[in-house]
Amino acid sequence: MKNAAPKAFAVGHVIDDVLRRDRGLLLAGLINRLGDFQLAEDALQEAAISAVKHWSRNGVPDNPTAWLMRVGLNKGIDRIRAQHREGRKTAALAITLPDSVTDDMSEQIPDDRLRLIFTCCHPALDQKSRTALTLRTVCNLTTREIAAAFLDNDQTMGQRLSRAKAKIRAKGIGYSFPDPKIWPERLETVLTTLYLIFTTGYVTEDTGPRDLCHEGIYLARVLRDLRPGEPEIEGALALMLLTDARRPARIDADGAMVPVEDHDRTLWQQDQIREAQGILETAVDQRKPGPFQLKAAIADCHMMAPAPDRRQMSLLYQSLWACEPTPVVALNWAVVMAEAGHAQLALDKLDSLRPDLDDFQPWQAARAHILQKTGRTAAAAAAYRQAIEAAPNLASRKFLQQRLQRLAH
Repeated sequence: MKNAAPKAFAVGHVIDDVLRRDRGLLLAGLINRLGDFQLAEDALQEAAISAVKHWSRNGVPDNPTAWLMRVGLNKGIDRIRAQHREGRKTAALAITLPDSVTDDMSEQIPDDRLRLIFTCCHPALDQKSRTALTLRTVCNLTTREIAAAFLDNDQTMGQRLSRAKAKIRAKGIGYSFPDPKIWPERLETVLTTLYLIFTTGYVTEDTGPRDLCHEGIYLARVLRDLRPGEPEIEGALALMLLTDARRPARIDADGAMVPVEDHDRTLWQQDQIREAQGILETAVDQRKPGPFQLKAAIADCHMMAPAPDRRQMSLLYQSLWACEPTPVVALNWAVVMAEAGHAQLALDKLDSLRPDLDDFQPWQAARAHILQKTGRTAAAAAAYRQAIEAAPNLASRKFLQQRLQRLAH
């Protein structure tokens, strides 16, 4: 039974909520069926406009997401017909759809987001464009949010996204899972993208209708079902589960971030931790080590009682560096070295990373902490102020302000 017909402004809020929660699901389905990014986006926008009129008059349907999907498909087909192109595709699509949209739509919508991620991660696109396009289409991040994540301006990121969509269309890249022979070359990028989806939600603390941590874990589970026994998929899933299990303890009563070693462990989700450890053990038993398995193992060591196993973490970072020699890995390794009692060695390492990470806020925060450990109070205070200015969220900012205040006292 439909709700009583609400006013247009109330319907607008309903539509906003649906799109915030399910835009990625809707867009993936439309792109898969219509075969074009821009056409799918335009069709979904038109469907949302139609919803304001229809839902205000007739009430919100029982399944508003399915309603938007069906109307969006019809809008997309109408556009194809109007352009007098792709006649054969139009005929094929029309067979599966009615001439008009009915209000009684309770069917389940197939989840095509993983298929879309593989399309976005096609090697024809550069790494940055792959990730940005995935975040825009699958995760419903705005162009401004993506630009901020990459330290770009809005216009530059908008142009990058447009070029990426145009390249997919020009090269005729299909919206399907790749042939099993080329899975390995595409898998690392897909896993990196899923983990970025997760970490974006973790850093922004978005736990509303668009819970990106939940989305990242869900999509990793779907990927594992498609490729059971793949150790790196299992490693990525274990890493997300371990990190997510700590979420209830990461913010204190004052709204400040809490370091893992200072967490109230009674708040951790123990069932999720046990699941993650079991998945990681299964992956490691296959003796095909990879970066996500190593990162998951590091996370597990970080959560050991009564204190993190810094020595084992350092050895794992050494192995991770062998297969992923990036400045960020070097940064995290240096932090572990400092906590293990080698603060000056860690500071020297951080300073050597300045050309690559000078504008990277975690580097600034880590350097402030290690400067404090070496007794350089004035330099540490200046570094803390710089890190506070660039903090990605309020919790991180409050945590760094607390450290700066303690340093001053």
